[in-house]
Amino acid sequence: MSEVSLSRLLAFWADRDPDRPALTHEATTLSRAELEARTNRLARAYDDLGVKEGDFVTIALPNSIEFVEAVFATWKLGATPQPVSYRLPDHERQQIVELAEPSLIVGASAAAHPGTVCLEPDFVPDAALSDAPLPEVTAKYWKAMTSGGSTGRPKLIVSKDPASTDPLEERLGMTVDQVALIPGPLYHNGPFGVGMLGMQMGHHLIITSRFDAAQTLELIDRHGVNLLYLVPTMMQRMWRLPQEQRDGYDVSSLQVVWHMAAPCPAWLKVAFIEWFGGDVLMELYGGTEAQGFTTLSGTEWLNHRGSVGKPQEGYSIKIVDDDGGSLPAGEVGEVFLLPEAGQGATYFYIGAEAKSVAGGWESLGDMGYLDEDGFLYLTDRRNDMILSGGANIYPAEVEAAIDLYPGVRSSAVIGLPDEDMGNLIHAIVDVPAGDLDGETLLAHLGEHLVRYKVPRTVEFVAEPLRDDAGKVRRTALRAARLEPQ
Repeated sequence: MSEVSLSRLLAFWADRDPDRPALTHEATTLSRAELEARTNRLARAYDDLGVKEGDFVTIALPNSIEFVEAVFATWKLGATPQPVSYRLPDHERQQIVELAEPSLIVGASAAAHPGTVCLEPDFVPDAALSDAPLPEVTAKYWKAMTSGGSTGRPKLIVSKDPASTDPLEERLGMTVDQVALIPGPLYHNGPFGVGMLGMQMGHHLIITSRFDAAQTLELIDRHGVNLLYLVPTMMQRMWRLPQEQRDGYDVSSLQVVWHMAAPCPAWLKVAFIEWFGGDVLMELYGGTEAQGFTTLSGTEWLNHRGSVGKPQEGYSIKIVDDDGGSLPAGEVGEVFLLPEAGQGATYFYIGAEAKSVAGGWESLGDMGYLDEDGFLYLTDRRNDMILSGGANIYPAEVEAAIDLYPGVRSSAVIGLPDEDMGNLIHAIVDVPAGDLDGETLLAHLGEHLVRYKVPRTVEFVAEPLRDDAGKVRRTALRAARLEPQ
């Protein structure tokens, strides 16, 4: 099958089966024909507001029917959707707007962005506008995601892939006409990419306002979900439901469950392999930049415990030391990636420069090593590594041990300055019930970690430390604890 423009994608699937469900959010479901018609009308409204082929459209909306409609209306004008968190303060969003220079911001007030056309949330286009198909036009870039806005200077990561697809091509273990559930925030690349890929393949896409463990299982059961996107934070919350509650839902419809975006503790990985099946649970490692990806199934993981997989065809990985030299199997260094098409083939930045070494290899900032079979193992983020008493300590390893302890929902490990050691390990532990004993937790950690990795201090909080995309902002947590009180 030849490529289909994303501006014509909904029409392609509506022509095959107009009444099949296309999109569900909460109590609302739209058929393929309804979504096609509604986005045609919305695209005409955007056109009247000045959106043109080649423009960016900034979308600052929560997960909703409106979010998905905004994305498709943008594609129908040959423009590029540029999602951002709807929770961003106005000044942070303005930094991104200054980089993107969008012709339209959807989900923000005009007062926050003088000089840029804005639509408030819940915009409804004029019913007098036609919902007939628009002329076909294909955006040069299919998405432009945002990174770094909360912890540093923001940047845009613009995909060089055009807004077109072969809708009948099977990818990432997915087949056409499935049911997909994306409980993560669509302004993040993982949920957006997997969800939109599902829609490209004619899936019935189910999205939720925010992640809820029991709701996720109920939706799988009710809709016969085939494709599920998760991050380890979601997996932990699902596993910590009472067993009788977990076992009360039928998850046998699941054919592929992708988890990504953060390290998954080994105990949790084993639990989900046993629950969903080793050939159903899949892991993907890679960045929004798409310079390289690794994947592996749960079954493969059991033979390479702790790995995030082998590079997919068309991409290469190497491990580099501080001097830029390649390291042999088993030695930890910085992970560098390169697509066969060469540096810059998959994306470009607006507002940043790529970190590269000779030959155009680029880093996402992760540390890790390769085994003799070419499987990649991650140790942590380079910027998150803590140097304490001359030893390198990777927070993710300590957090995995903390998260094993009953009653812990999430954790974050940071280094705090110390005159003698350079840094001391400080653990911030999210305990919703608020009744965990620090000494008992430290004794538990002593059984799982070498002594120098055990935190010197522990702080208990009652709010989640990772967001619904599995991200933890260690830099911000550290800065808050260094501020004068």
